[in-house]
Amino acid sequence: MPDTQKAFEGYFYNPSRGNLLFEEVMAEMIKYINQKPERFYDIIVGCDSSSEDDPCFPLAVAILRVGEGGRFFLKKINYPPAFNKRFINWRNRILQEVLLSCELASYLRENFNKEMQCLENNKLRYQIRYIHADIGENGKTKDMVKELTGLIVGNGFEPKIKPESCIASTLADRYS
Repeated sequence: MPDTQKAFEGYFYNPSRGNLLFEEVMAEMIKYINQKPERFYDIIVGCDSSSEDDPCFPLAVAILRVGEGGRFFLKKINYPPAFNKRFINWRNRILQEVLLSCELASYLRENFNKEMQCLENNKLRYQIRYIHADIGENGKTKDMVKELTGLIVGNGFEPKIKPESCIASTLADRYS
């Protein structure tokens, strides 16, 4: 398995700010929260994948100002051709989507919380609680729901599946 931390190195894309390093993504998120510090924020991670032989995994981080919209940052993850053989089976591709989401959400939670603790106003209201998975009770992923939601819960997050998983099933899907 490729090194997870290396998967998060490089650039995340934001339509307003362009390409940003992970540290810059966190800085943008903090800046966004500081614009309206009285509001509550959900930070959500989700992933999708293309169905081709060499799939791309668009991994999205969204920060939602509850009731007012939000911002997103997206990183397209590609693997070497030899590794892509694992994704011929669509089930492995869906599993990889959830694994990437869990890894980024954990990495983000640890590092974002550290950044927030360093701020003078560390009373800002946010949570990194949900992972959106592109799976649902209907369709071909229905047999994987229990397994994948268990994986998300086991990593300390609350899963959201279709139709409530818009970060994975709509946002990341748009870039797959």
